[in-house]
Amino acid sequence: MKVITVKDIVRKDVPIYYRLLYTGVAVIEMTTSAVDYRIDFSIEIKPTGQKEIVVSFLDDLDYPLVPVTKELKKYIETMHQNGALPD
Repeated sequence: MKVITVKDIVRKDVPIYYRLLYTGVAVIEMTTSAVDYRIDFSIEIKPTGQKEIVVSFLDDLDYPLVPVTKELKKYIETMHQNGALPD
């Protein structure tokens, strides 16, 4: 299992400045092929400066949820650090 990309990312308009809400499509490579899954995710910046990323799947997942969510959070963290998420 490997996260290929997260595409079609749209930021939801939320009046809370320290919480960023997004929707998108995660492309995840399973054993034989890449599969698209619709996701919602949020990034909340805590007062200590730590980022808390929460991911929820809108489609049924044919793989154990914990490893997929862990890898997806790492990928989203990298995208946020590199400025690849929409403002």
